[in-house]
Amino acid sequence: MSRVFIRIGGKNKQLLALDAAMGNRHGLIAGATGSGKTVSLQMLAEGFSRAGVPVFMADVKGDLSGIGLPGKAHQEVERRLGEAAISDYNSRPYPILLWDIFAEQGHPVRATISDIGPLLLSHVLELNDTQSGVLYATFRIADDNGLLLLDLKDLQSMLTWMLEHRDDVPKKYGNISSASVGAIQRRLLVLEEQGASHFFGEPALAIQDFMHCDFSGQGVISLLDATKLIRRAPKLYATFLLWLLSELFENLPEVGDLDKPKLVLFFDEAHLLFDGAPKALLDKIEQVVRLIRSKGVGVFFVSQSPLDIPEDVLGQLGTRIQHTLRAFTPRDQKAVNSVAATFRPNPHIDTASAITELGIGEALVSTLDASGAPTPVERIWIAPPESQIGPMDVSMRQQRLQSSPMAGKYDQMIDRESACELLQARAETETLQQQQQIKQPAWSKPKAAARASNRQSFGEAMAKSLGRSIASNLGRRIARGLLGSLLGSSK
Repeated sequence: MSRVFIRIGGKNKQLLALDAAMGNRHGLIAGATGSGKTVSLQMLAEGFSRAGVPVFMADVKGDLSGIGLPGKAHQEVERRLGEAAISDYNSRPYPILLWDIFAEQGHPVRATISDIGPLLLSHVLELNDTQSGVLYATFRIADDNGLLLLDLKDLQSMLTWMLEHRDDVPKKYGNISSASVGAIQRRLLVLEEQGASHFFGEPALAIQDFMHCDFSGQGVISLLDATKLIRRAPKLYATFLLWLLSELFENLPEVGDLDKPKLVLFFDEAHLLFDGAPKALLDKIEQVVRLIRSKGVGVFFVSQSPLDIPEDVLGQLGTRIQHTLRAFTPRDQKAVNSVAATFRPNPHIDTASAITELGIGEALVSTLDASGAPTPVERIWIAPPESQIGPMDVSMRQQRLQSSPMAGKYDQMIDRESACELLQARAETETLQQQQQIKQPAWSKPKAAARASNRQSFGEAMAKSLGRSIASNLGRRIARGLLGSLLGSSK
């Protein structure tokens, strides 16, 4: 197996590089605001791209699109190249695909309600245990009866139908309280106001579109513009990243140890993935991060402090790039000491002191050796990116979108027949039948019909919906989304 190395930086004419074979052992880029995390992220993304590894990055500040343009000469660039003894530096652009959930700064990104599933949806809606139970029941009823939940109106329609027929819902689905249904519906309205209707729907993203190389063999860098998303709906941003992680885990085959990853993900503002997450979700995230390396996928978390990452996840992050941390209070100093303890000691470096003394662009770095063991921490200057630092202008971005191989593939939203349309059709049929009964003279009604109740049972109501569902080939079992294989469901 040939070995590929990705430069990170260096000092005193010594270069420090990451063995690409360890890229799927995950990593962390941490540091205070303005310490150089974005440049480190950009530098690593370039390195993986050069090695032929596709990359996904979330751009939360809007300043990463310059990776598609060549960098400019600068005195600081020359100094760092000399410090690290880098001789193969070339100012150049990298192949990029631009994405944006709101379809303003890139191609639209979508997933269906069923893809996301009740576990993640409960988290993004901030539901309590009782409300989450009702949401799970909603998915199960739709699932058992072949009703597709594709967008927000499908879920709203399903909740409304359950509320109207809650007395007829079989006991196996539990108690469907009007208070819980109402709370869920109100949260969905808030989510819709935040722009979630742009995300939930079809055509859903094919994850293979994040896994391309260009004609020269460089990995294509997929860049999600998250500036608007993270401002309006930070939990939806986290939900998208977790959904992406789970989709990769569920759909990619086992590949074992490779000379380089098949895909590397960079998750900026990583603390949002874990803030307020229930234990059940945290457990599943930890499992996926641990197991997805066997699919050839590497995940790099980017956050202000390593302590933003749960300990069980942090322990799986092999590559560490730590920029400066501030220590103004005793609590800050305690955090610095905790961070220093996560590195393998170097007898020549006082790690705790160095963390607070690092300059902009300087970092403490530890990687994994060929056996997978952490290397002693080193204090280095991060290698300068070969591409432009800062965003490309609006006109250039539009040109890239128009010439993109993804142009037109996701632009038009599709609204096919699903739960909303099927339930609406059933309601219209019921209304028409009631109107006909009212118009019919009482003496002309059969006696048996006069004695029968006009109220439909749960089974009768769903049967009418299923008639059209099966006829239109929508009666297949619905996937219930996030981490389905770990939760025991099947896609």
